[in-house]
Amino acid sequence: MGKRFPLVQRTAMAAAAALALPLFVSGSASADANFPSPGGNTNTASILTYEDTIKELTKLEQNSKNAVDVFTLEEAGTQVNKSEQGRDLYVATVGDGPEDVWVQGRIHGNEPYGAESILSLLKDLGTNGSAEYQEIRDAFTIHFIPMYNPDGSELNIRQTVLWDDATDQPLLDASGREQRIDLNRDWVADKFQARESLAFYEYWTMVDPAYGIDIHHQGLKQEFGTGDDVTLSLGISLAPGGPTLPTLAGGAYDVLTRQMHGYVFQELSGYGFINMDRYQVGGDLEIDIKGGVVSAMMLGLNHQGLNPEGHSNPVVFFETSGNTSDGSLGQKARGKSIQQNILAMKTLLLGLANGEVQNVDPEVWEEIPHAPVSGYSTDYAGVIPVTP
Repeated sequence: MGKRFPLVQRTAMAAAAALALPLFVSGSASADANFPSPGGNTNTASILTYEDTIKELTKLEQNSKNAVDVFTLEEAGTQVNKSEQGRDLYVATVGDGPEDVWVQGRIHGNEPYGAESILSLLKDLGTNGSAEYQEIRDAFTIHFIPMYNPDGSELNIRQTVLWDDATDQPLLDASGREQRIDLNRDWVADKFQARESLAFYEYWTMVDPAYGIDIHHQGLKQEFGTGDDVTLSLGISLAPGGPTLPTLAGGAYDVLTRQMHGYVFQELSGYGFINMDRYQVGGDLEIDIKGGVVSAMMLGLNHQGLNPEGHSNPVVFFETSGNTSDGSLGQKARGKSIQQNILAMKTLLLGLANGEVQNVDPEVWEEIPHAPVSGYSTDYAGVIPVTP
């Protein structure tokens, strides 16, 4: 069975549940005013806060028909279990299937819709009795992390800020500037710096998931060759066919991650409001980063001896256009931006549960719109050119 943790009642949280904000899962005319402004007038008032997230999780736990369990990493028993500024780190599980799935959002604090998408899908899995949702629950125990980076989310910044408990102030570097850490570059051997990284890494070693999904945002993007606006980019943090992925798991992840995204591409191409391409940087580079959380999962990182068996698992990520940084408008319909993530996650989970993903021709990956790849952008060797 998938790993589950005992439900701990939190009286204060329960009392606040009635104040939980509604989730926005469909487009509306009023949504445009809540989306980042290209004119320097970004309004973040409607963006889900840390407290909103806790309230919504509590509400879902109380109202679910299918056993949504909400707990903190402290309750799960990790040695490090708070954010840099001392906030609790929350997880919610649903399903009782034999394989575990890891789904994380908002590892970058200014990329908010991962949290809202996760909470909406969690609600559906917790309350919807349809055959599709039951198939997902029967196949998997899903570990949802809606807000991986609560401190950065509250500050509306990409990173988190390293904190000095003694002074209750940010840690400063030699130049007197606060030390900010990108949590998605912090799972590197013995160079972990942020508490969130250590906490979630240890929890990952407790879960040993079979699959992972990571939700992100990107800036404005146009499809190569057409110039059409891209709403969703499909990414793999260790490039298929690149320097690293083919060497892992006997090449199995190089095939399976292509199948995962190929399946999503095939299934969602019929939705008129979703326009997908492959995630690339610098115009024509695939990424091959080893310090990213999901890369370290595929690499089977063994930090401080917590993963001695070398567990690893395939992971893919979704990039929604637009974030809360001024000048990055993305798609105006906030609801549609959230909805496409929900559809992508549900589609992938169902396809993995029923085996359809594993039957996809991995060469579909090449059919997803993309610029011809000239090289690989790495965090360990600069840009590695593609060799003929």
